[in-house]
Parts: sequence; structure tokens; C-alpha cells
Amino acid sequence: MARSQRTEPVLPPGPTEVDGGTAELLGDADRDGSWVLLVNDTPQSHVDLDDPAHLEFEYVRRMGHVLDLVAEEGQPIDAVHLGGGALTLPRYVAVTRPGSRQRVVEIDQRLTDLVRAHLPLPRGARIRVRAADARAGLEALPAASADVVVSDVFAGARTPAHLTSVEYAAQARRVLRPGGVFVVNVADGPPLRFARSQVATLGAVFRSVCLLAEPGALRGRRFGNAVAVASDAALPIPALVRRCASDPMPSRVVEGADLVAFAGGARPVHDADAVASPEPPEGVFSR
Repeated sequence: MARSQRTEPVLPPGPTEVDGGTAELLGDADRDGSWVLLVNDTPQSHVDLDDPAHLEFEYVRRMGHVLDLVAEEGQPIDAVHLGGGALTLPRYVAVTRPGSRQRVVEIDQRLTDLVRAHLPLPRGARIRVRAADARAGLEALPAASADVVVSDVFAGARTPAHLTSVEYAAQARRVLRPGGVFVVNVADGPPLRFARSQVATLGAVFRSVCLLAEPGALRGRRFGNAVAVASDAALPIPALVRRCASDPMPSRVVEGADLVAFAGGARPVHDADAVASPEPPEGVFSR
């Protein structure tokens, strides 16, 4: 894949106050041209300005696999990203699917301003960013207007409760075209109650659901980020299995009867009883 023509960044100013606290852009000492966005000392995004198709974080790479399979290779898509950060996945889509139309909903306008000022977007990228709450932004979008909706939203290190419910998933389904795909970052640790409830919640709205996760996290041995994938169409399970197995940190694709067993007796979550994702253990993001 061709690397993008690099636009030199303006050197970041150090820790900067944004709407959600303190943000900082740090150069990646192991990869030239790459930057890590921290918000309140929690890593939120990794961006390679030389090669936006490089996805450093394991769970983001899994999301990239899903984006690779939502349409024929290189075909433009209409994508909605709930949660912006450093716009890692919008950059990825812009260079792997040129001509794609992308809408990003990011509540923190000052964070977006910081990222856009210091980490230029790929040339020709058709990315629009709106400052709004993710659910409000989703509800404002037209029905059947997107091929994929990606939900990767954190307040601090937790996904807000109102972005974990059946009603939220139903809004994503409304915005998707027939056969469209909903992709969700699910952060959880032992005993995985939140992840199980999210599987049940998505299963109450969509016909097909699978979960991509590192085996140790699936067994509840450690805190981690799973990727839930949901659609009313059949999911490309064999292709996902191949891609996830070939990653530097291989992950499993859980679907069908195995996913039912994983969810156990978990019930779908509605707005009235939704809770935020768990707080990560102390030190899990230590540098």
C-alpha cells in the first residue's frame, strides 16, 4: 500500500487544557513520524503521519480489519465515527478507501482543534468533524446514510452509560444502510459483566454479532479492549478469523454458539439501567 505524502506537523505545545481535561501529543520513540495522544494520561490514539494505514493499538487494528471488509477493497464508503481522538480510523479509511465520505462526532472541540493544528490530515481526506455528544450526533444523522458506524467513545477511561444501551444501538441501526456494520470498542476486565451485557444488548438489536478479542482478555485474565461487530447481514467470519489470527498479537473471533455461551445469562441493557464501562485497574496505562 502506498504511503501518504507527508505534511510536516507543527510541533505540539506540551500538556494542553482541553474540554475533557489535559491532552498531550507525544512522539513515538519507536516509530518515526508517529504520535500518541494522551488525555488525562490515558492513551487515546496513535497516528503515523507517514503511513496512516498503520494501526498501532491492537484493538484499533481489529477495527481496521472490519473496515477492510465492509466493502470491496479500495471502494469508497460512507463512515460515521463516534468519538474522534486523533482521528486514527478516519485517516485509515481516507488512505485505504480514497473518496470516502466520513463524519466524526467528537464532543471535545478543543481536543479536535489541537489534533488538527498539529497532526495534519491526509491530503484529499473528506472528513467532517462535528462537536457534539456522540448519541446526540448519531440521532441527528439521516436514516440509511452510512455503510459503517464506529463507536469508540470515552469520558476519561470509561464509555458513558448512555452509549451502552439498546436504544443507542437502535439509533446506529437506523443510520446504517441495509447490510451496514456497527463496530463498538468494549473495554472490560474480569469478571467481564460489561462485555457480556454488551453482547446481549447488540444481539437484541442486530441479527448478527461477533466479538474480536485477545484470548486472555476473553478468559477474564486481564483488562482489555474487545471489538464487538454487529449487522443485520451475515458477518464475514472466515475473513475476520484469518486477519485476527495473523496479527502480531493474535485475537479470537467469537460468534454463534460460542458467543451465546460467552454472554451466558446477561440481559440487554436499556437506558433506564445502563452503566458506564468499568474503570480500568490502576497502572494499566502506566508509561
